[in-house]
Order: sequence, then structure tokens, then C-alpha cells
Amino acid sequence: IEWHDPWLVGLILFHIIITLMTLLTRNHSNFQVLLFFVLFLKMIDTKSINEIAATNWNFFSRQQYFDSKGMFISLVFSVPILLNCMIMVANWLWQSSQLMTKLKRAQLRQQAESLRKQQEQQHRTSLLNHSKTD
Repeated sequence: IEWHDPWLVGLILFHIIITLMTLLTRNHSNFQVLLFFVLFLKMIDTKSINEIAATNWNFFSRQQYFDSKGMFISLVFSVPILLNCMIMVANWLWQSSQLMTKLKRAQLRQQAESLRKQQEQQHRTSLLNHSKTD
């Protein structure tokens, strides 16, 4: 593999940029959903990209890398995209777990506050009843 081929350098830069975008936009859910679906659609379209590249490789490459099974394009194109998609899904799961933890803590605080108010009300009522019997 001639890694200095301009198209391979461009592909590597593409993957670096996508990975940086994935990491830097981890708190921007709407953008990440869009990025996820664009990347996922590109990954699904790998077979047709491989067929086009196999037919026209001499226009952009010094060697024919694109076999009928698509092994090369899977390794240099699909796997990095899949890894970025997995990073996004893992981030979404992490954010969901953090949100669920916050919600549960808020729920427990609210229940404790409600119980405290109920106990105060019962205490006042018992004091009121006790003072009436005196």
C-alpha cells in the first residue's frame, strides 16, 4: 500500500477530521445524530463506492486496491466510520445514564422533601391535639 497516494492521504485526513468532529461535538446531540446518519449511510454505500473505485482506480490511484470482496475499502473506509459511530453510541449511552442518575437523585430529593413535610405536618397535628387535651 502506497500511503503517500494523495487519495489515501485525503482519506486519512477525512477520518481524522470525522474523529475530531465526533469527539468535539459530543455535547451537541442534534449535530451528532446528523453526523451519525450521514456516516452510517456512507458505510452502507461502501459496496457501490468499491465498485466505482474498482472501475476507475487508474484516475486517482497508482495501484488497484479494490477487489470484488471489498476487503480494502472495508478496512480503510468502513471500519474507521464504524468506530466513530460506535463512539457516538457509547457517548449517547453515557449521557443517558448520567441523565437517568440526575433524574433519580431529583426524584429521591423530592420524595425526601415530601416525607419531611408530611412528618412536620403530623408533628404539628399531634402537638395541636396534645395541647387541646391539656
